[in-house]
Amino acid sequence: MIEAYRKLWPNRNDVDAITSQEQLEQKILIELNDELTHPRVRKTKQEKLDIALTRIEQSLLTEEEKTALSMLYKKIAAP
Repeated sequence: MIEAYRKLWPNRNDVDAITSQEQLEQKILIELNDELTHPRVRKTKQEKLDIALTRIEQSLLTEEEKTALSMLYKKIAAP
């Protein structure tokens, strides 16, 4: 799963530093909460999830990787 995430976001800072599932889930949570964006221009968690799922679907990942990453994003986004 970590390798699929790296393929999806190759130019992201610290993506190569992810070594565990826990770190991966933390990065995804930060992304979904839009924590690295100024508060006035943050998107909702649902908007960020939709953007991520679209990127996953349009990527060159294998179908298995796409399914696994999509499920992980949805699990983390669930309240």
